[in-house]
Amino acid sequence: MKVRLSPYTDAWKLMFTEEEALLQTIFGKAIMKIEHFGSTAIPGMKAKPVIDMMCMVHDIAIIDTYNERMKSLGYDVAGEWGIEGRRLFRKGGENRTHHIHFYSFDHPEIERHLVFRDYLLAHPQQALRYSQFKESLAQKYESTSEYSVAKKPFVSAMEKTALVWYQQEKNSKP
Repeated sequence: MKVRLSPYTDAWKLMFTEEEALLQTIFGKAIMKIEHFGSTAIPGMKAKPVIDMMCMVHDIAIIDTYNERMKSLGYDVAGEWGIEGRRLFRKGGENRTHHIHFYSFDHPEIERHLVFRDYLLAHPQQALRYSQFKESLAQKYESTSEYSVAKKPFVSAMEKTALVWYQQEKNSKP
């Protein structure tokens, strides 16, 4: 798939809200909470125009019972897709619009994703730095597979910084 980076738009918030409402009608009480994460959740940041959504559930196995329904609504059912205990649904084919990540409420990936998002929201200069880095990679690589591999060390280092920041924030509160 070709790398597509777009300037931030408020439309991404709307796309999240609309998809959130749709998911609530499909999954109902199976979903405990839905979060918008990834670059489209960070105002001002360039991003692949794909809305990353995280749905936290009590029992991840129940999500598998929705696969046929999700397919009928145009989602690609990707299963764990490299992360044990996750269920991933993708919408939009080659012009993907959404990634829906389901995790059991106690899965360790949840904190990593949400802390990174919150760190970027609290540190606009770091968000800008990340955005500029992604732009440089998008000029260098055409395919998302190459782009994602090249981006990983930078993101991992920034995630570690974000986790330290989060622990400091948590420890400074009474």
